[in-house]
Amino acid sequence: MVIILISRRKTINFSLGAIGIGSDNPISIQSMTNTDTRDTLATLKQIKELFRLGCQIIRVAVPDGQAAQGLNRICTESPIPVIADIHFDYRLAIEALENGVAGLRINPGNIGSDLRIKEVVKAAVYYDVPIRIGVNSGSLEKDILEKYQGVTAQGLVESALRHVVLLEKNHFTKIKVSLKASHVPLMIDAYRKIAEQVPYPLHLGVTEAGTEKYGVVKSAIGIGTLLAEGIGDTIRVSLTGDPLKEIPVAIKILESLDLKRSGVEIISCPTCGRCQIDLDKLVNEVDKQIADLDFPLKLAIMGCIVNGPGEAREADLGIAGGKGEGLIFKKGKIIKKVTEDQLLPALLSEIDKIRRSDSHEND
Repeated sequence: MVIILISRRKTINFSLGAIGIGSDNPISIQSMTNTDTRDTLATLKQIKELFRLGCQIIRVAVPDGQAAQGLNRICTESPIPVIADIHFDYRLAIEALENGVAGLRINPGNIGSDLRIKEVVKAAVYYDVPIRIGVNSGSLEKDILEKYQGVTAQGLVESALRHVVLLEKNHFTKIKVSLKASHVPLMIDAYRKIAEQVPYPLHLGVTEAGTEKYGVVKSAIGIGTLLAEGIGDTIRVSLTGDPLKEIPVAIKILESLDLKRSGVEIISCPTCGRCQIDLDKLVNEVDKQIADLDFPLKLAIMGCIVNGPGEAREADLGIAGGKGEGLIFKKGKIIKKVTEDQLLPALLSEIDKIRRSDSHEND
Protein backbone atom coordinates (compact mmCIF):
# COMPACT_ATOMS: atom_id res chain seq x y z
CA MET A 1 0.00 0.00 0.00
CA VAL A 2 1.32 3.44 -0.96
CA ILE A 3 0.87 6.01 1.82
CA ILE A 4 0.13 9.47 0.42
CA LEU A 5 1.17 12.17 2.85
CA ILE A 6 -0.63 15.51 2.70
CA SER A 7 1.71 18.45 2.25
CA ARG A 8 0.66 21.24 4.61
CA ARG A 9 0.54 24.87 3.51
CA LYS A 10 3.46 26.68 5.17
CA THR A 11 2.48 29.24 7.80
CA ILE A 12 4.03 31.22 10.59
CA ASN A 13 3.99 29.31 13.88
CA PHE A 14 3.27 30.31 17.46
CA SER A 15 1.95 28.88 20.71
CA LEU A 16 -1.56 29.13 22.09
CA GLY A 17 -1.01 28.09 25.67
CA ALA A 18 0.66 24.69 25.46
CA ILE A 19 -0.63 24.03 21.93
CA GLY A 20 1.52 24.78 18.89
CA ILE A 21 -0.34 26.51 16.08
CA GLY A 22 0.79 26.51 12.45
CA SER A 23 2.20 24.18 9.82
CA ASP A 24 5.05 22.92 12.00
CA ASN A 25 2.50 21.51 14.46
CA PRO A 26 -0.27 18.88 14.35
CA ILE A 27 -3.73 20.13 13.39
CA SER A 28 -5.64 20.91 16.59
CA ILE A 29 -9.27 20.17 17.43
CA GLN A 30 -11.29 22.99 18.92
CA SER A 31 -14.80 23.39 20.29
CA MET A 32 -16.89 26.00 22.09
CA THR A 33 -18.82 25.67 25.33
CA ASN A 34 -22.56 26.27 25.24
CA THR A 35 -22.78 26.90 28.98
CA ASP A 36 -23.21 30.34 30.53
CA THR A 37 -19.59 31.36 31.10
CA ARG A 38 -20.69 33.17 34.26
CA ASP A 39 -21.48 29.71 35.65
CA THR A 40 -17.86 28.70 36.12
CA LEU A 41 -18.60 25.25 37.54
CA ALA A 42 -20.84 24.22 34.65
CA THR A 43 -18.37 25.64 32.14
CA LEU A 44 -15.42 23.84 33.69
CA LYS A 45 -17.40 20.59 33.80
CA GLN A 46 -18.12 20.82 30.10
CA ILE A 47 -14.53 21.77 29.25
CA LYS A 48 -13.23 18.73 31.12
CA GLU A 49 -15.72 16.45 29.36
CA LEU A 50 -14.64 17.83 25.99
CA PHE A 51 -10.99 17.38 26.91
CA ARG A 52 -11.56 13.71 27.79
CA LEU A 53 -13.00 13.17 24.31
CA GLY A 54 -9.99 14.75 22.61
CA CYS A 55 -10.69 18.49 22.43
CA GLN A 56 -7.43 20.46 22.52
CA ILE A 57 -8.58 24.11 22.51
CA ILE A 58 -11.78 25.56 23.93
CA ARG A 59 -13.55 28.84 23.18
CA VAL A 60 -15.97 30.50 25.60
CA ALA A 61 -18.34 33.39 25.10
CA VAL A 62 -17.58 36.54 27.11
CA PRO A 63 -20.71 38.73 26.94
CA ASP A 64 -20.04 40.91 30.00
CA GLY A 65 -17.73 41.74 32.87
CA GLN A 66 -19.04 38.96 35.12
CA ALA A 67 -18.15 36.39 32.48
CA ALA A 68 -14.72 38.01 32.04
CA GLN A 69 -14.08 37.77 35.79
CA GLY A 70 -15.13 34.11 35.78
CA LEU A 71 -12.35 33.41 33.31
CA ASN A 72 -9.79 33.58 36.09
CA ARG A 73 -10.96 30.33 37.64
CA ILE A 74 -11.87 28.75 34.29
CA CYS A 75 -8.40 29.36 32.84
CA THR A 76 -6.68 28.21 36.02
CA GLU A 77 -8.55 24.90 36.18
CA SER A 78 -9.05 24.15 32.48
CA PRO A 79 -6.88 21.28 31.18
CA ILE A 80 -6.72 22.93 27.74
CA PRO A 81 -6.09 26.50 26.50
CA VAL A 82 -9.08 28.84 26.72
CA ILE A 83 -9.98 31.35 24.00
CA ALA A 84 -12.23 34.30 24.85
CA ASP A 85 -14.87 35.11 22.23
CA ILE A 86 -15.29 38.90 22.25
CA HIS A 87 -17.64 41.19 20.36
CA PHE A 88 -18.02 44.98 20.43
CA ASP A 89 -16.48 45.83 23.82
CA TYR A 90 -12.68 46.12 23.68
CA ARG A 91 -12.56 46.36 27.47
CA LEU A 92 -13.82 42.77 27.75
CA ALA A 93 -10.91 41.63 25.57
CA ILE A 94 -8.41 43.34 27.86
CA GLU A 95 -10.14 41.99 30.97
CA ALA A 96 -10.13 38.47 29.50
CA LEU A 97 -6.38 38.76 28.91
CA GLU A 98 -5.85 39.93 32.49
CA ASN A 99 -7.74 36.86 33.70
CA GLY A 100 -5.54 34.37 31.89
CA VAL A 101 -6.98 33.43 28.50
CA ALA A 102 -4.58 31.82 26.04
CA GLY A 103 -6.19 33.41 23.00
CA LEU A 104 -8.70 35.97 21.76
CA ARG A 105 -11.27 35.60 19.02
CA ILE A 106 -12.35 39.03 17.84
CA ASN A 107 -13.63 40.84 14.81
CA PRO A 108 -11.44 43.97 14.90
CA GLY A 109 -13.97 45.81 12.78
CA ASN A 110 -16.60 45.72 15.53
CA ILE A 111 -14.22 46.49 18.39
CA GLY A 112 -14.25 50.19 17.57
CA SER A 113 -11.67 52.83 16.79
CA ASP A 114 -8.05 52.27 15.88
CA LEU A 115 -7.14 53.48 19.36
CA ARG A 116 -9.24 50.73 20.97
CA ILE A 117 -7.76 48.10 18.69
CA LYS A 118 -4.31 49.38 19.61
CA GLU A 119 -5.14 48.95 23.32
CA VAL A 120 -6.24 45.33 22.74
CA VAL A 121 -3.11 44.57 20.72
CA LYS A 122 -0.92 46.17 23.37
CA ALA A 123 -2.45 43.89 26.02
CA ALA A 124 -2.16 40.82 23.75
CA VAL A 125 1.53 41.56 23.22
CA TYR A 126 2.06 42.02 26.96
CA TYR A 127 0.42 38.67 27.78
CA ASP A 128 1.90 36.98 24.65
CA VAL A 129 -1.53 35.88 23.42
CA PRO A 130 -2.50 35.29 19.77
CA ILE A 131 -5.63 36.75 18.19
CA ARG A 132 -8.01 34.97 15.82
CA ILE A 133 -9.75 37.16 13.29
CA GLY A 134 -13.16 35.57 12.89
CA VAL A 135 -15.05 36.55 9.74
CA ASN A 136 -18.54 35.14 9.30
CA SER A 137 -20.73 35.18 6.19
CA GLY A 138 -23.66 36.35 8.29
CA SER A 139 -21.97 39.50 9.57
CA LEU A 140 -20.07 41.01 6.66
CA GLU A 141 -19.69 44.78 6.53
CA LYS A 142 -22.43 46.64 4.67
CA ASP A 143 -20.09 48.20 2.11
CA ILE A 144 -18.62 44.78 1.22
CA LEU A 145 -22.10 43.31 0.76
CA GLU A 146 -22.98 46.21 -1.53
CA LYS A 147 -19.71 45.98 -3.45
CA TYR A 148 -20.11 42.26 -4.23
CA GLN A 149 -23.93 42.25 -4.39
CA GLY A 150 -24.19 39.81 -1.51
CA VAL A 151 -22.00 37.31 0.30
CA THR A 152 -19.11 36.05 -1.83
CA ALA A 153 -15.80 34.33 -1.19
CA GLN A 154 -13.92 37.43 -2.32
CA GLY A 155 -15.99 39.54 0.07
CA LEU A 156 -15.09 37.28 2.99
CA VAL A 157 -11.43 37.52 2.05
CA GLU A 158 -11.58 41.31 1.72
CA SER A 159 -13.15 41.59 5.17
CA ALA A 160 -10.48 39.35 6.69
CA LEU A 161 -7.66 41.28 5.02
CA ARG A 162 -9.03 44.55 6.40
CA HIS A 163 -8.79 43.14 9.89
CA VAL A 164 -5.35 41.65 9.27
CA VAL A 165 -4.13 45.11 8.25
CA LEU A 166 -5.56 46.62 11.44
CA LEU A 167 -3.45 44.23 13.52
CA GLU A 168 -0.37 44.43 11.33
CA LYS A 169 -0.46 48.23 11.57
CA ASN A 170 0.15 47.69 15.26
CA HIS A 171 3.05 45.32 14.51
CA PHE A 172 1.04 42.28 15.63
CA THR A 173 1.52 39.02 13.72
CA LYS A 174 0.39 36.23 16.07
CA ILE A 175 -2.74 36.00 13.97
CA LYS A 176 -5.04 33.13 13.10
CA VAL A 177 -7.82 33.64 10.54
CA SER A 178 -11.20 32.00 9.98
CA LEU A 179 -13.67 32.62 7.13
CA LYS A 180 -16.77 30.67 8.06
CA ALA A 181 -19.91 30.20 6.01
CA SER A 182 -22.82 27.77 6.18
CA HIS A 183 -22.66 27.20 2.39
CA VAL A 184 -19.89 24.65 1.87
CA PRO A 185 -18.70 25.65 -1.65
CA LEU A 186 -18.51 29.29 -0.52
CA MET A 187 -16.52 28.35 2.57
CA ILE A 188 -14.08 26.22 0.55
CA ASP A 189 -13.57 28.94 -2.05
CA ALA A 190 -12.95 31.63 0.58
CA TYR A 191 -10.33 29.57 2.43
CA ARG A 192 -8.54 28.72 -0.81
CA LYS A 193 -8.33 32.40 -1.67
CA ILE A 194 -7.12 33.60 1.75
CA ALA A 195 -4.55 30.78 1.88
CA GLU A 196 -2.80 32.35 -1.12
CA GLN A 197 -2.70 35.85 0.37
CA VAL A 198 -1.57 35.59 3.99
CA PRO A 199 1.07 33.54 5.85
CA TYR A 200 -1.09 33.05 8.94
CA PRO A 201 -2.57 29.80 10.28
CA LEU A 202 -6.19 29.15 9.34
CA HIS A 203 -8.98 27.87 11.58
CA LEU A 204 -11.44 25.78 9.55
CA GLY A 205 -15.14 25.35 10.12
CA VAL A 206 -18.56 25.33 8.49
CA THR A 207 -20.62 27.71 10.60
CA GLU A 208 -24.26 27.01 11.40
CA ALA A 209 -23.82 23.55 9.91
CA GLY A 210 -26.95 22.29 11.66
CA THR A 211 -27.79 19.15 13.60
CA GLU A 212 -25.82 15.91 13.36
CA LYS A 213 -27.89 14.81 10.35
CA TYR A 214 -26.66 17.73 8.26
CA GLY A 215 -23.69 19.15 10.14
CA VAL A 216 -21.55 16.02 10.09
CA VAL A 217 -21.75 15.76 6.31
CA LYS A 218 -21.25 19.48 5.66
CA SER A 219 -18.30 19.65 8.05
CA ALA A 220 -16.67 16.51 6.68
CA ILE A 221 -16.90 17.83 3.11
CA GLY A 222 -15.91 21.42 3.86
CA ILE A 223 -13.15 20.80 6.39
CA GLY A 224 -12.00 17.56 4.78
CA THR A 225 -11.66 19.04 1.31
CA LEU A 226 -9.42 21.85 2.55
CA LEU A 227 -7.33 19.59 4.79
CA ALA A 228 -6.77 17.25 1.85
CA GLU A 229 -5.34 20.24 -0.02
CA GLY A 230 -3.01 21.05 2.87
CA ILE A 231 -5.05 24.03 4.04
CA GLY A 232 -5.96 24.38 7.72
CA ASP A 233 -4.23 24.37 11.09
CA THR A 234 -7.07 24.13 13.63
CA ILE A 235 -10.60 22.83 13.08
CA ARG A 236 -14.01 22.91 14.68
CA VAL A 237 -17.01 20.81 13.72
CA SER A 238 -19.98 23.03 14.60
CA LEU A 239 -23.11 21.04 15.47
CA THR A 240 -26.35 22.32 16.95
CA GLY A 241 -26.74 21.18 20.54
CA ASP A 242 -24.27 19.32 22.74
CA PRO A 243 -20.66 20.22 21.79
CA LEU A 244 -19.53 16.79 23.02
CA LYS A 245 -20.85 15.42 19.72
CA GLU A 246 -18.38 17.57 17.78
CA ILE A 247 -15.13 15.99 18.95
CA PRO A 248 -15.51 12.40 17.64
CA VAL A 249 -16.47 13.78 14.23
CA ALA A 250 -13.42 16.07 14.15
CA ILE A 251 -11.17 13.18 15.15
CA LYS A 252 -12.59 10.96 12.40
CA ILE A 253 -12.08 13.69 9.78
CA LEU A 254 -8.40 13.93 10.73
CA GLU A 255 -7.97 10.15 10.93
CA SER A 256 -9.58 9.63 7.51
CA LEU A 257 -6.83 11.80 5.99
CA ASP A 258 -4.03 10.20 8.04
CA LEU A 259 -3.57 13.50 9.84
CA LYS A 260 -4.20 11.83 13.19
CA ARG A 261 -4.04 8.26 14.42
CA SER A 262 -4.98 7.95 18.04
CA GLY A 263 -7.16 4.90 18.46
CA VAL A 264 -8.91 2.01 16.77
CA GLU A 265 -10.19 2.43 13.22
CA ILE A 266 -12.81 0.01 11.95
CA ILE A 267 -13.29 -0.58 8.25
CA SER A 268 -16.19 -2.74 7.12
CA CYS A 269 -17.80 -3.60 3.79
CA PRO A 270 -21.32 -2.37 2.91
CA THR A 271 -22.48 -6.02 2.47
CA CYS A 272 -24.08 -7.58 -0.58
CA GLY A 273 -25.85 -10.79 -1.55
CA ARG A 274 -22.72 -12.83 -0.80
CA CYS A 275 -22.78 -11.93 2.90
CA GLN A 276 -24.09 -14.79 5.03
CA ILE A 277 -23.39 -13.46 8.53
CA ASP A 278 -25.05 -10.66 10.49
CA LEU A 279 -22.28 -8.20 9.71
CA ASP A 280 -24.07 -5.10 10.99
CA LYS A 281 -24.56 -6.69 14.42
CA LEU A 282 -20.97 -7.94 14.48
CA VAL A 283 -19.49 -4.51 13.60
CA ASN A 284 -21.57 -2.81 16.29
CA GLU A 285 -20.51 -5.39 18.86
CA VAL A 286 -16.83 -4.96 17.98
CA ASP A 287 -17.20 -1.17 18.12
CA LYS A 288 -18.75 -1.43 21.58
CA GLN A 289 -16.07 -3.80 22.88
CA ILE A 290 -13.09 -1.73 21.68
CA ALA A 291 -14.48 1.70 22.61
CA ASP A 292 -11.95 2.21 25.42
CA LEU A 293 -8.84 1.07 23.56
CA ASP A 294 -6.33 3.89 23.26
CA PHE A 295 -3.61 2.46 21.00
CA PRO A 296 -3.52 2.68 17.17
CA LEU A 297 -5.16 -0.34 15.56
CA LYS A 298 -6.88 -0.87 12.22
CA LEU A 299 -9.60 -3.53 12.21
CA ALA A 300 -11.39 -4.90 9.15
CA ILE A 301 -14.81 -6.55 9.55
CA MET A 302 -15.69 -7.99 6.14
CA GLY A 303 -18.77 -9.89 5.05
CA CYS A 304 -17.19 -12.51 2.81
CA ILE A 305 -13.93 -13.86 1.47
CA VAL A 306 -14.16 -11.59 -1.60
CA ASN A 307 -13.74 -8.51 0.60
CA GLY A 308 -11.71 -10.32 3.19
CA PRO A 309 -7.97 -10.79 3.59
CA GLY A 310 -7.19 -9.52 0.10
CA GLU A 311 -8.93 -6.14 0.02
CA ALA A 312 -8.29 -5.49 3.71
CA ARG A 313 -4.67 -6.67 3.79
CA GLU A 314 -3.52 -3.33 5.24
CA ALA A 315 -5.59 -3.91 8.39
CA ASP A 316 -3.72 -4.98 11.51
CA LEU A 317 -6.41 -7.56 12.21
CA GLY A 318 -9.69 -8.61 10.65
CA ILE A 319 -12.58 -10.96 10.07
CA ALA A 320 -13.86 -12.40 6.78
CA GLY A 321 -17.29 -13.99 7.16
CA GLY A 322 -18.61 -17.17 5.58
CA LYS A 323 -21.67 -19.39 5.95
CA GLY A 324 -21.84 -20.09 9.67
CA GLU A 325 -18.10 -19.49 10.02
CA GLY A 326 -15.36 -17.01 9.30
CA LEU A 327 -11.66 -16.35 9.00
CA ILE A 328 -9.47 -14.34 11.35
CA PHE A 329 -6.62 -12.68 9.49
CA LYS A 330 -3.67 -10.50 10.40
CA LYS A 331 -2.03 -8.19 7.83
CA GLY A 332 -3.82 -10.12 5.07
CA LYS A 333 -2.69 -13.57 6.26
CA ILE A 334 -5.24 -16.06 7.57
CA ILE A 335 -4.40 -17.18 11.10
CA LYS A 336 -7.48 -19.24 12.01
CA LYS A 337 -10.96 -20.38 10.97
CA VAL A 338 -13.75 -20.31 13.59
CA THR A 339 -17.50 -20.81 13.77
CA GLU A 340 -19.71 -17.73 13.48
CA ASP A 341 -20.49 -17.64 17.20
CA GLN A 342 -16.73 -17.55 17.93
CA LEU A 343 -15.84 -14.72 15.55
CA LEU A 344 -16.19 -11.96 18.14
CA PRO A 345 -14.40 -13.81 21.00
CA ALA A 346 -11.58 -14.87 18.65
CA LEU A 347 -11.12 -11.33 17.35
CA LEU A 348 -11.13 -9.86 20.86
CA SER A 349 -8.57 -12.45 21.93
CA GLU A 350 -6.24 -11.43 19.10
CA ILE A 351 -6.76 -7.73 19.93
CA ASP A 352 -5.79 -8.47 23.52
CA LYS A 353 -2.59 -10.18 22.34
CA ILE A 354 -1.68 -7.08 20.31
CA ARG A 355 -2.54 -4.83 23.26
CA ARG A 356 -0.34 -6.82 25.65
CA SER A 357 2.49 -6.94 23.12
CA ASP A 358 2.21 -3.17 22.62
CA SER A 359 2.24 -2.57 26.38
CA HIS A 360 5.30 -4.80 26.80
CA GLU A 361 7.22 -2.93 24.07
CA ASN A 362 6.44 0.41 25.77
CA ASP A 363 7.63 -0.74 29.23
